[in-house]
Amino acid sequence: MGNVPLCDLTGKVALVTGASRGIGRAVAFALARHGADVLVNSRKRDGAEAVASGIRGLGRRAVALPADVRDPAAVATLAEAAGAFAPHLDILVLNAGISPVYARVEAHRPEEWQAILDTNLTGAFLCARALAPSLTVRPGGRVLVMASIAGLVGLPRLAAYNATKGGLLQLTRTLALEWAQHGVRVNALAPGFIETDMTAPLRDHPALRRTILQRVPMGRFGQPEEVAAAALFLVSDAAAYITGTVLTVDGGWTAA
Repeated sequence: MGNVPLCDLTGKVALVTGASRGIGRAVAFALARHGADVLVNSRKRDGAEAVASGIRGLGRRAVALPADVRDPAAVATLAEAAGAFAPHLDILVLNAGISPVYARVEAHRPEEWQAILDTNLTGAFLCARALAPSLTVRPGGRVLVMASIAGLVGLPRLAAYNATKGGLLQLTRTLALEWAQHGVRVNALAPGFIETDMTAPLRDHPALRRTILQRVPMGRFGQPEEVAAAALFLVSDAAAYITGTVLTVDGGWTAA
């Protein structure tokens, strides 16, 4: 690899789903700061364009690609737009996800369960399937799946979210096996409780906040930029011999 920094992404093209805020936003900016051009996906155009504009301010190429990852037709359009931006895709970060329900299983409505599965798990499958031709056109593709510690351990009142994150870990392993022959690496990150809009209700609830922090050995919530740093490692040449694995970024939660 010579004297080229292992985390240098100059000349790479990345697509990040769910990139308008939180972890997705932090990952998109981290990739851009290390040289990548970035395709910014979000359901809402305004959010995607705000991030793309910020990345262009760093001197990188960036474009907003609004699309609902639950919709196969929208994902097909997303893939076409990505192909118009660049003839190949080097990095795919499957980050889009929701967690709008905090309730015991018996209080979980079927339509809520389905909406979470459609976004978190089926959305990742649809994007991976649609973008496979761009990723496998030449060796060196990298896929990062944003899972969660919820895919490794049980978290009460988050049944649908837990199920989708466990499913994402199995999707990661399957893609790693199937795409290795094309020179594509596929890994997952499993963040713990990170300071994002998604965790705001938990952090704002005194009792829940106290319970969570008592369970985290490091005694604090993580920052999106700390997850982004791990993401940068896994999609860079520093992780050239790593595929099919999951890296936890959880302050020690799963060590207990």
